[in-house]
Amino acid sequence: MPSPSPLPPFVYVMGPSGAGKDAVLRFARDNLPPGLKVAFAHRYITRPATADGENHVALTAAEFEARRAAGLFAFDWRAHDVAYGIGIEIESWRRAGFVVVISGSREHFLGLRRDDLDIRPVLITAAPAIVERRLIARGREDAESVAERLQRGAAYDAAGPGVLVIDNSGPLPEAGSRLVDVLSGLCNP
Repeated sequence: MPSPSPLPPFVYVMGPSGAGKDAVLRFARDNLPPGLKVAFAHRYITRPATADGENHVALTAAEFEARRAAGLFAFDWRAHDVAYGIGIEIESWRRAGFVVVISGSREHFLGLRRDDLDIRPVLITAAPAIVERRLIARGREDAESVAERLQRGAAYDAAGPGVLVIDNSGPLPEAGSRLVDVLSGLCNP
């Protein structure tokens, strides 16, 4: 009897605020070749959805805690007074043969027991001056908050062995195409 084929991996994408992680993820999602079995996990977040923000499922703090307590999150973490979760549905997607892309947190990633999971980590970075310019352009935070985010960005260095670093300092198609190539390669080993 043949042994069961291994499940496809998780691709855990992370990066500091302002590095352009969401833009790189959107580019990859929009430019993957047709027919690839790739699923982009949505996040459950205790922050209202906005037209120009990340496409996520907005939950109240009580809703989030109820789901967390019931074991409905495969991953969950807090950052900047906001709770984030990735639902357990991602396991079903992997069993169906999909590479699952997760938008995660560097701090959360550093605390994961990765030996129990098949995770391919991808770190989206950008030059500090570009990150600062992007954070200011977002207009969501004052100068003090931008400075705090920049310090936090420097404090959580998730680069290391086995982590693919994609620099998003240049044109978006360059960084986005690198992620497309990674996902395509995982679907067509």
